[in-house]
Amino acid sequence: MIPRDEHRRSTASVKTLAVLFYCATLACFPIFGQTPHKADSILILKKDHLLELLSNGKVFRTYHVALGSGGLAPKQKEGDGRTPEGHYIIDSRNEHSHYYKALHISYPDAHDRQRAAAAGVSPGGAIMIHGLPNGMGRIGSAHRLYDWTAGCIAVTDAEIDEIWKLVPTLTPLEIRP
Repeated sequence: MIPRDEHRRSTASVKTLAVLFYCATLACFPIFGQTPHKADSILILKKDHLLELLSNGKVFRTYHVALGSGGLAPKQKEGDGRTPEGHYIIDSRNEHSHYYKALHISYPDAHDRQRAAAAGVSPGGAIMIHGLPNGMGRIGSAHRLYDWTAGCIAVTDAEIDEIWKLVPTLTPLEIRP
């Protein structure tokens, strides 16, 4: 039989080891559902009306979006109401836009400008990920019932608040059909 004092020390040692093991496990493996501090890329899937935030190649947030009113074809020219497709970056932020916060997308790139010039049209610009028009936040997720933007990617005001915090300037993004 183990003496009482020795049993207490043994139990305390086991508890200490268990706590240390638990802490080491938390340090090595992320807690289920824990959000990374920042996105390192964005993927927009036009057909599915989804915006995904990724970190280390893994999706950690997904948002349903409204797109340009010109249909799902790629943007061809200024004023067509279409959302572009391709690889871009978030190149600036506007906290005081006509919409509740806006992350500017680097459209048009050199390829977009070249294509538009060959067609004799302007490629357009001012493509953003943004919230709802100022003062219209009460619409909430109902804005997604139809595509209404001039080519931008729209989310609710609460969603753009979250995206704003998770997406640094210069984050790369891909917009797919």
